[in-house]
Amino acid sequence: MKGYIEERAVKVAQYIVDNNATVRQTAKMFGISKSTIHKDVSCRINYINPSLASEARKVLDINKSERHIRGGMATKEKYLCKNKS
Repeated sequence: MKGYIEERAVKVAQYIVDNNATVRQTAKMFGISKSTIHKDVSCRINYINPSLASEARKVLDINKSERHIRGGMATKEKYLCKNKS
């Protein structure tokens, strides 16, 4: 693996842990695709820093379990804004 990819994987995982960020938020922050973020956190970081990988995985698992709630809240906000107009 190239050095810059390893560095990016560590930065991405650390960002997710520090900010409880979602894959989408992280992808937007780093300017790379969601699939690259997922690959960095699920595969690459395991070889570089297993303890950081474990922490990032916990955050992503929590985000995954809550995403249906966030989607519902976003839809509710959308229709509340439409009704006010």
